[in-house]
Amino acid sequence: MTASLTDQEEMNLSSGIAAFEAKNFAQSLALLAPLAEKGHADAQYRLAIMYQNGLGMVRNELQAMKWMTASANQGFPWAQHGLGFMYMEGDCVAKNGNKAITWFTKAAEQGMAGSQTTLAMMYETGNGVEQDIEEARKWYRLAGFAEDEMNLGEQLQ
Repeated sequence: MTASLTDQEEMNLSSGIAAFEAKNFAQSLALLAPLAEKGHADAQYRLAIMYQNGLGMVRNELQAMKWMTASANQGFPWAQHGLGFMYMEGDCVAKNGNKAITWFTKAAEQGMAGSQTTLAMMYETGNGVEQDIEEARKWYRLAGFAEDEMNLGEQLQ
């Protein structure tokens, strides 16, 4: 899992995240890159986002995939969700519905409502996976949708 950090590294992580949130991407990169190299999943995820979207740097799909995958493989749910979208949309990688489902499921099983909802929609529409209304219903329920909010293409009698 994520490497343990020294007090200074903890401070750099907090400062790097704050810089990221403030859209000061150059400062964020300087603070987070060494932590990502050390194996910190949150730092890896934020580097992936910067590379994927060209935030404070030139967009680099290979680096985006490297860091998103590294973070996702450590079980970081935001990265698992992000990797699911990358595979679903074909962003930085070839579209792959099976891999999208795999990564969304990993994040959804950790309680990520966005991943649960995305899985529900994929199963509902057959996007990247065989259509399965019952599977869609399961994921909508887990995401907190009430039965009458689901509107799964069926008319309620």
